[in-house]
Amino acid sequence: MRDTLSSISHADVATAYARWAPIYDLVFTANMRPGRRAGATAINALAKDREISLLDVGVGTGLELPMFSPQVKITGIDLSEPMLAVARKRVQREGLNNVIALQTMDAMALEFPDAHFDAVIAPYVLTVVPDAHRTLDEMARVVKPGGEIVLVNHIGAEKGLMAALEAWLGRRAAALGWRPEFPWAIIGDWLAKRSDIALVERRKLAPFNLFTLIRLVRH
Repeated sequence: MRDTLSSISHADVATAYARWAPIYDLVFTANMRPGRRAGATAINALAKDREISLLDVGVGTGLELPMFSPQVKITGIDLSEPMLAVARKRVQREGLNNVIALQTMDAMALEFPDAHFDAVIAPYVLTVVPDAHRTLDEMARVVKPGGEIVLVNHIGAEKGLMAALEAWLGRRAAALGWRPEFPWAIIGDWLAKRSDIALVERRKLAPFNLFTLIRLVRH
């Protein structure tokens, strides 16, 4: 299944998140904190006995940055410069010396060499990018063999009232800056084509099982 959901473009995302940036933390901190915490916990476990390099794809305003261990050396990228401006202020304000760089970059065309990072995290990103498969390919490309890709994402309902609501909101994806309908099949079909990537964990998260933690390992 190719990513054939409601269309969303880079211009849509950039415009929407320029609008969201001043209020993003106020609106989204509480309901997305459990997912960010779960993702950071998974990454911190990898850095228990060593320093690791981490790529944070879609770092946004940097809400998860203070959750990482000092052993995790972070490069964050995002398409939205206004969101990154908030993240830079957070890094300075909280003295996050393990944040190496925050760069404006397209998640579908990462400007890093192959096998460059020990781990990649992408919190709430796959519903935002125009092509989820291409984004996953890029994350798989830049992570080292043996490294993990940690995703936190909303997985759409397959039926019922929630599925109908997501489909209705999906028609407004361009204005929202994300696509509420996002079936597991998009990730599952990508995994089926990647013999070098294994699913090691998939579990629902608070609040109300709205989000899912997905851990992948590159062989």
